[in-house]
Amino acid sequence: MKRSDRCITRGLALHNITVTEPVGQPVAAHFGFLGNTQVKTAVLEMAAAAGLRLVPQEVRNPLITTTYGVGELIKAALDCGAERILVGCGDSGTNDGGAGMAQVLGIHFLDADGQELGKGGSELAKLQRIDLRDRDPRLEHVKIDVACNWHNVLCGDKGVARVFGPQKGASPEIVEQLAQALDNYAAVIANEVGINVREMPGSGASGGLGTGLHVFLGATLHPRYDIVMQYLELDSLLQVADLVITAEGSIDFQTPRGKIPAEVARRAKTYQLPVIALAGTIGKDAIVNLEHGIDSFESILDAPCTLKDAIAQAPELVTNAAERTMRLLLVGQHLK
Repeated sequence: MKRSDRCITRGLALHNITVTEPVGQPVAAHFGFLGNTQVKTAVLEMAAAAGLRLVPQEVRNPLITTTYGVGELIKAALDCGAERILVGCGDSGTNDGGAGMAQVLGIHFLDADGQELGKGGSELAKLQRIDLRDRDPRLEHVKIDVACNWHNVLCGDKGVARVFGPQKGASPEIVEQLAQALDNYAAVIANEVGINVREMPGSGASGGLGTGLHVFLGATLHPRYDIVMQYLELDSLLQVADLVITAEGSIDFQTPRGKIPAEVARRAKTYQLPVIALAGTIGKDAIVNLEHGIDSFESILDAPCTLKDAIAQAPELVTNAAERTMRLLLVGQHLK
């Protein structure tokens, strides 16, 4: 891990550092400190170090990807004197239960021979013992809050491997391999640490990172909307609004399960406001969102393109989609 520079804007401090990305290569990442807070509060997003965008399409394999870089971000925040850390669990390219993250902070995962496990979700199948003796002592004095999808769980039919593994590059065979590895992970955690994480709310967030943060760092998991609303005065904005426009990478059947657009829509409906969602893609069963407060949704894509091109052109695509939406609203104003 290498710290590169820091910038300060309006009381906010942004730290740019180099960490380990999911397939083991160095990558530029960042974390920040909130301004004007009594408690020195660091904010980081796991996707900055372990997001799916960091895993090239041709090498996507959640058996080997790691959250090690997330641990490096947290360690860097501790090095800078963080007294509280807010962690955002967004889109991940990993499925290692947060083990890679925990390894950076002194947690040892051992096999039957007492050898340290390597990186990646597949290694968890060999886990027999967890050694906490070298856990970073600073974790005892820092409060860690995690904003995550409360509906994501670690194990079972709706466990993170089975629900999200395919979009991270897992074949059906790999999905089952990962699911069994996480089953073993949960069993060893229950035996060694005394915490039942199998179906704990948020335990499956970001490929099981929620589990690692809670069990090994003592973090408290929160529905992401609850954390966001601590810092955004949404109700005061809704009280004077006529229309709500929200957004998501992919709007689909999972959106109503605690994702921000559905939560924003739910809140907007208490003020009887119409809600439009702009999305990168329209996914499976997206129509269910019409039953959860979103009145209309539209993809920002204006022509077929690769994911790489869509990400590169995202600012322009969002701008154009917003303009199309507003033009359609203007047309509606002229209808009688």
